[in-house]
Amino acid sequence: MHMKIVTLLRVTLSRVRTKVLLPAALLLAASVFTASIEVSNHRSNAQITLPAPDADNGGITLPAGFGAVTVVDSLGRARHITVNNNGDVYVKMGRLKDGKGIFLLRDTNKDGKADVVKGFGTFPGTGIGVANGYLYASSDTSVYRYPIKDGTVDDNAQPEVIVASLPKQRSHEAKSIALDNQGKLYVNVGAPSNACQEKDRVKGSASQDPCPLLENHAGIWQFDANKPNQAQKDGIRFATGIRNAVALDWNPVSKQLYALQHGRDMLSQLFPEYYNDEQSAELPGEEFLLVKKGADFGWPYCYYDPQQSKKLLNPEYGGDGRKVERCEGKEKPIMAFPGHWAPNDVLFYTGNQFPAKYKNGAFIAFHGSWNRAPLNQGGYFVAFVPFGTDGKPSGKWEPFAEGFAGGPEIKSPGDAKHRPVGLAQGPDGSLYISDSVKGRVWRVMYSAKK
Repeated sequence: MHMKIVTLLRVTLSRVRTKVLLPAALLLAASVFTASIEVSNHRSNAQITLPAPDADNGGITLPAGFGAVTVVDSLGRARHITVNNNGDVYVKMGRLKDGKGIFLLRDTNKDGKADVVKGFGTFPGTGIGVANGYLYASSDTSVYRYPIKDGTVDDNAQPEVIVASLPKQRSHEAKSIALDNQGKLYVNVGAPSNACQEKDRVKGSASQDPCPLLENHAGIWQFDANKPNQAQKDGIRFATGIRNAVALDWNPVSKQLYALQHGRDMLSQLFPEYYNDEQSAELPGEEFLLVKKGADFGWPYCYYDPQQSKKLLNPEYGGDGRKVERCEGKEKPIMAFPGHWAPNDVLFYTGNQFPAKYKNGAFIAFHGSWNRAPLNQGGYFVAFVPFGTDGKPSGKWEPFAEGFAGGPEIKSPGDAKHRPVGLAQGPDGSLYISDSVKGRVWRVMYSAKK
C-alpha cells in the first residue's frame, strides 16, 4: 500500500552468495547473514546486511533461498502494513489495542525483531501507506494522515483529515487505500451486499434493478491526496461494479491502479436449480483487475466464470450459468483465482533483494475462505504473479509463502492459526506480511544460501 520507488537497478543473480564469516565474527553470525549483490548502475558488490531468519521461518514455508524472521508475534487484529524509508514498520489495526489503532514497529539493534512497539491513533481500520511525506491511514469511514519530519513519522501530531464521512456499513466496511505518484488517493468503498437483493442472501428475495448501492458503493473513488476535509462527493468515482476490493495497489512501473475483488457467494444455496455445491465452491473466480478510469466490472449484474472465460449474468437478474446478455462488454479480469479465497492485499515488488523473476511482479495475500464446502477451504497463503512490460501477467501464478493456517484441513477461518492480510516492501527489498488472527508480522528475505 505504500509508495514504491521505481529504480533502474539490475540484480545479477549469479553474484548473490552468502559470505563466510571469520571466527572473530562468529557471534554476529547467529544474528545476521550477508548477501553480496551487484547493481548495474550503482556501486558493485554493495553489501546488504540482513537479519538471520528464524529456524522455522516463523512457521511458514518459502521457496528455496528465502527465509523469514518474526518481527512481532502477537500484536492483535492486524490489517494492512507499510514501511517508511527509515525501515520503521507501521501496522493498521482492525480493532483498537490498548486504545490505539496504529502501531510502530522499530528494530534498533538490527536483529529483525521489533524492540520498539508503540501505539498511536485512536481509530481502527484497514488502509495504510506512506507517500508525499506523510503516513496515510484509514478508518472504516475516513482517511487521515500524519506528517513525516526528518524522515520519521510524527506520531504525536494530531492527524489531518483528508476524506471524511465515507459510508458507514456493517459488512465490507474496510476502506483500503492506494496512493499514486501523481498526488492522487484511491479508496475502496465496498458494497454491503452479496448481489443487491432486497433482502440480502435470502432465497427468493427480489433483486434491485437498478441497484441503488452503485451510487455510493461498489467502486473505487479517487481524491486529491493533499486536500483536507473532502467528502465522498468531492471525489471521482474512478471505477464501478466492484463488489469489494480490499486488495488495492498502484503499480509504479505501468503507472496504473490494480485491485482484487471479493466475488459473490451462495450460488448453490440460493439457486440450486442452476448450480451444485462444487460449482458454488469454485465460482465466481476471484478477479485480479486492472482498474482504469471509468471502468465497469459488472457487479451486481455479472460475475466472472474462469472456466468459460466470460462475464455471466447473475441468477438474481435472470442468469442460469450460461447467459451473458447485459454483461457483454463489462471489463474482464487480467487473471482469476478459485472462488472465495478472499484476496486482501496486493503489492508490486520493485526491490532488488529478491531474484530477478520477482522484479515488478505482484504478491497477493489471500486471507482464506469460509464457504468452499464440500471442497477443502482455500487461500490462507501468499501468491506471486509475474508481470510483463505491458502491465499484465506474463505467466501463471504460483504459491510463494504457505503454512500460515497451520494445516491443510481448515474447516473454517476460526481453525486457522494465522491468516495473511497485509503486504509491504522494506527499503532493502524485504517483504513484510501481516496476520489478522494474532497479529504476527513476518519479514521475508532472500539469500542464495542459508
